[in-house]
Amino acid sequence: MKTLVLGGYGNFGTRIARGLAREPAITLLIGGRDGRQAAALAEGLEAAPLVVDAAAPTLAALLRREGIQLVIHSAGPFQAQAYAVAEAAAEAGAHYIDLADGRRFVCDFQAAQHARYVAAGRRAVTGASTVPALSTAVIDHLCTGWQQIEAIDTCIAPAQTAPRGVATLQAVLSYCGAPVPVWQQGRWTERPGWADPVAVQFARMKPRLGALCDIPDLELLPRRHPGVQSVMFRAALEVRLAQRGFAWLAALRRAGLITRPERWARPLQRIGDWLNPFGSDGGGRVLRVRGRDGQGRPRQRAWHITAGNDHGPEIPCMAAILLARRWARGDTPVPGAGPCMGLLSLDDFASEFARWGMRTEVVEESGPR
Repeated sequence: MKTLVLGGYGNFGTRIARGLAREPAITLLIGGRDGRQAAALAEGLEAAPLVVDAAAPTLAALLRREGIQLVIHSAGPFQAQAYAVAEAAAEAGAHYIDLADGRRFVCDFQAAQHARYVAAGRRAVTGASTVPALSTAVIDHLCTGWQQIEAIDTCIAPAQTAPRGVATLQAVLSYCGAPVPVWQQGRWTERPGWADPVAVQFARMKPRLGALCDIPDLELLPRRHPGVQSVMFRAALEVRLAQRGFAWLAALRRAGLITRPERWARPLQRIGDWLNPFGSDGGGRVLRVRGRDGQGRPRQRAWHITAGNDHGPEIPCMAAILLARRWARGDTPVPGAGPCMGLLSLDDFASEFARWGMRTEVVEESGPR
């Protein structure tokens, strides 16, 4: 399967390209606007470089001319993007996968693209990343046989020294201090992004302060699990000064003193590098669920993952790698478009976790142990 990784020399694109370079069923192309960077990475991976502008109106023609069969879109941030790349892929007769974490981008994707991909006989998957792909796999694993899920609470905790892409910082800063709709106590309410951090417990890391992030799970999980009363997603930075700094930015935006925190992404990236000596190369994630098991007993379970050696950024790339391998090896996907929910099980991720030396565990926090 001739596969183009768009943004293939970026923070996540590079990881996806390396993950697919050893796959004999894939012919790999590294794509982006900078031909030199694409060529440098492609040479080391025995792949081919391709100069491509995702915003160009001729994108579909280029994909068709190159014979691209799968486009993996990793060129974020997705919060301000339209669906031009997905539409070009469909027009060119290619499958499509992206790593989008923009809430509206992912949540509105199916309504906007499903009919187009059914007509093209191809498959488009959005959010093939930490959210919602891994989130839903973990929830399905934790709650097998349960009668009811009442609450879902997630916190991601990146390592301080892990590489931080400017596009990722722009994405998270775009909603810093902005009102974020969240499902709490069975109704929609609004809370400011990155404000009011609270302490979060992890299995193999010290507690960290975590604050609300605006991600697709906040909207998709209440749809997927009718009856759930609360869904929360937080991010916890390792250096408390950095976490407090985001809270201060949120307060400034709420006070009307700043309007677009994402403009500060590059200087904040440099400040983050200065804080590296105060952090470590260890990060992780916890996902907690509360509800009632098959016998109606109250239960609370937590799934933890811990990653060392700055390997945490590999996690958002795993779902795209796994789907691309599966499709290339002949598992033809059903035509259509939608978010990456229920397409991968937690067992599917196990080999990738092991490859990077990551530790996972399930903790019974109440009920039968």
